[in-house]
Amino acid sequence: MEDQNKNLLLATVLSFLVILVWFVLFPPPEAPPADPNAPAAVTQTEGATTPPAAADGAATTAEAEPLPEAPRLTVDTPALIGSISLLGGRIDDLSLKGYKETLAEDSPIVRLLSPVGQEHPYYAVFGWGPGTGLAAEDVPGARTEWRLVQGGTLAPDAPVTLQWQNAKGMTFTREISVDDRYMFTVTDTVQNGSGAAVSLFPYGIVARHGQPAGLQNFFVLHEGMVSRTDGTLTEQKYDDLMELPVVEREGAQAEVVDAGADGWIGFTDKYWMTTLIPEQGVPFTAVTKYVPSADIFQTETRKPVQELAAGATVSSTTRLFAGAKEWATIRAYERDQGIPGFIDSIDWGWFFFLTKPIFAVLHWLNAVIGNMGLAIIALTFFLKFLVLPLAYKSYVSMAKMKELQPELEAIKERAGEDKQKLQKEMMQLYKDKKVNPAAGCLPILIQIPIFFALYKVIFVTIELRHAPFFGWLTDLSAPDPSSIFNLFGLLPWDAPVPGSFMALIFIGILPILLGITMWLQQKLNPQPTDPVQQQVFAWMPWIFMFMLGGFASGLVVYWITNNIITFAQQYLIMRSHGHKPDIFGNIKSGFKKKEPVPVADKSKKAKK
Repeated sequence: MEDQNKNLLLATVLSFLVILVWFVLFPPPEAPPADPNAPAAVTQTEGATTPPAAADGAATTAEAEPLPEAPRLTVDTPALIGSISLLGGRIDDLSLKGYKETLAEDSPIVRLLSPVGQEHPYYAVFGWGPGTGLAAEDVPGARTEWRLVQGGTLAPDAPVTLQWQNAKGMTFTREISVDDRYMFTVTDTVQNGSGAAVSLFPYGIVARHGQPAGLQNFFVLHEGMVSRTDGTLTEQKYDDLMELPVVEREGAQAEVVDAGADGWIGFTDKYWMTTLIPEQGVPFTAVTKYVPSADIFQTETRKPVQELAAGATVSSTTRLFAGAKEWATIRAYERDQGIPGFIDSIDWGWFFFLTKPIFAVLHWLNAVIGNMGLAIIALTFFLKFLVLPLAYKSYVSMAKMKELQPELEAIKERAGEDKQKLQKEMMQLYKDKKVNPAAGCLPILIQIPIFFALYKVIFVTIELRHAPFFGWLTDLSAPDPSSIFNLFGLLPWDAPVPGSFMALIFIGILPILLGITMWLQQKLNPQPTDPVQQQVFAWMPWIFMFMLGGFASGLVVYWITNNIITFAQQYLIMRSHGHKPDIFGNIKSGFKKKEPVPVADKSKKAKK
């Protein structure tokens, strides 16, 4: 029994330390307070730049000053609402119809893109860079005013066409279309009516002024640049971009990567993303840039220089994803529209080999059941079923260890103080009886990576954002909002603010249930004889209860369900091997007052 308890203690302490380090070093960040006076909530910032000035990739110059008023075209789709400025043809005003900033009824919808001149500018611009035979004023720039030649409101199956002509007789045409989710398609065409051969190159830019509002800077969450070029995924946080080396020809701190076949590049936040996707199968250059003087971050795609003879026409198409990082939507773009690795724009983390399949199963269960909380419970049953063979062996081993207790006690009596003899005879006994004393650690050790993978899923996937369960649990991605402080809503004052010190002390209903289920699971076994082990085991459930009280409620639902299933499994397996756990007896023994050791006995022990 002592060895079994030591193994269980080792596994429990190990899991406790891992979660403790995770919680202390990387605590869930507090949400920034919302400004009730703001006309619309802006969760991401936008930036503006002029296009490259030369075919050899000369530097783009950042434009930080407010732009003059210009006509706008309305964008109205099932998922998006906003407008496009005819000044530069910018996609710079975009909000997400399906997502609110908070759960409040009067909460504004999430605003993704904002024009220069407003708070946190963040937008996309497309165009042509001048090459041989052309100057900067010969190509449409950031301040070029396009004219609408076809269409009105941009909507699915209702594209718009813009046009601009330079002084040399070259006509630039831009067609912009959008689907019913978050994908824009921008096709730029140039007709060379100048009478002479010229060269130029197409580009796309996504830029934002400063770091985004509400940036969390959380270790396990990536926010910043994300790209994929020729199969290589790259992630750089904003702090990393500010440390890029100066590239003279770019006139800024930059990183330039040539892609031979496919790829995409843009900015990602926790739940939202704006990404440039050039034509796949065609070489392009991906540029990441930071302009310190204007505090502007940029991602760019540049295609090869096009030689355009007099009278000839050339076209270039680039897509822009601007919206929510919905798993099903992004996966459909990857599979149906040929965007390799687009699903990796979602931050799956270190345990991606677990996170991806776990989320796929959770997403399917939610679609079938229609409730994310019940889907998490069903997922827990599924995961426990997968590891049942290992768990069964573990619990069988634990049951056999209980059967060996009389023989182990006899060995201890024979060995006395000879620890080497004791260890040798115990190992021989385990070998003869085919018992693995370390098997009891397996269920907890297996649970740790699954716990972290599920934590990642609940924390970063938008499908869990504002996902309700039942009753007071209206957001499974947030901590349990109930609190002992107001007796779970019975008293007429508010609960402590989530993430505050008070909230860590006055925990909610779910964390309390977590502690109780851990405590009951512990009572399947009698208390260890070692007083130190007794104290560690006694405090463990309640320490975990407070530690996980600030975690997402969806994760706590998983842990409670896992404890209940584990309890049932262990109880049934122990009963099947002839051992009936004395749960109530073990509970009673935990409350018994320990009798003090007589002084005479103490002196005898001291002499020994």
